[in-house]
Amino acid sequence: MVLMEQEVDSQEENEGGWDLCRDTKLTKDAKCGCWKYKYPVHDRQEHHIQIFLYPPRRYGIRPENVIVYGQSIGTVPSVDLASRYESAAVVLHSPLTSGMRVAFPDTKKTFCFDAFPNIDKISKVTSPVLVIHGTEDEVIDFSHGLALYERCQRPVEPLWVEGAGHNDVELYGQYLERLKQFVAHELANL
Repeated sequence: MVLMEQEVDSQEENEGGWDLCRDTKLTKDAKCGCWKYKYPVHDRQEHHIQIFLYPPRRYGIRPENVIVYGQSIGTVPSVDLASRYESAAVVLHSPLTSGMRVAFPDTKKTFCFDAFPNIDKISKVTSPVLVIHGTEDEVIDFSHGLALYERCQRPVEPLWVEGAGHNDVELYGQYLERLKQFVAHELANL
């Protein structure tokens, strides 16, 4: 398996838009490779499709062996990508339902000018989806993760990290344990 993780970058991007991750704890423990791809806000769709297709083709990895991982606003290109291309799985870490719903929590529908409509695309994702969210997230309310989880075609057991905020979920032991279980064991049995 190969884990593809996003990094949002509105300033500049690295050559080719992606880096091979080396020696990360997750990739060692879960026994999977990792690419990080830059996501420039100004050219989002065309760029992340190229990034998704380029490393697998170059290294002979089939898309169904790629896990797409997005965190926070990075869940937007990840959900968009997974809604249009098959992958082994999707991991959404502290996801948002939509930009408008983050800024205006009482928003009930997606407006045409909302550039981040995860809530409308998640039901098109056919891969297994693991949602991870801190229950005390002060940036993107926990309700966003729950709403996306409820709309997934193929949700797996989510990880709701009690007491975790937006930027500290990975500091809790259950974060790495859940990812290892998902990548190393559950995906093999799906």
